[in-house]
Amino acid sequence: MSGVQEMQPVRGKGKPNPIDVHVGSRIRLRRTLLGMSQEKLGEAIGLTFQQVQKYERGANRVGASRLFDLSRVLDVSIGYFFAEMPDTVAAQSPVQIRDMGVTDEEMYTHEPDPMAKRETLELVRAYYKISDPQVRKRLFEMTKALGAASESE
Repeated sequence: MSGVQEMQPVRGKGKPNPIDVHVGSRIRLRRTLLGMSQEKLGEAIGLTFQQVQKYERGANRVGASRLFDLSRVLDVSIGYFFAEMPDTVAAQSPVQIRDMGVTDEEMYTHEPDPMAKRETLELVRAYYKISDPQVRKRLFEMTKALGAASESE
């Protein structure tokens, strides 16, 4: 043996790697923004919709060749899948968290991204279906005003 110790992930048994969960959420976000079903995405990359579900949940790790296929089908760069990764998730890479005394509870406490919610995605899709740019702009301004009013209460 070379004396190099393999780094093992520090996480509970059966729990997905937080980075895989993030990548999966980015796959789901892009697929949903495109209005594509899990079944259609699966067909495009040669998988069943159940396999796509597992990728999106982070239960299955996405390999490099599959990530390449996904980037082409979803029309994004490979970097897209890692974009907007919270520092707390990136810091959970086994190389970075080893021997830092991070508990499982600390590792898996994470606020869901409101941009990844189905409600947000449906709202954005509906917004862009409004064909009149003036109506769209007025709706945008009204929504901003409502949000500002809620914050000041």
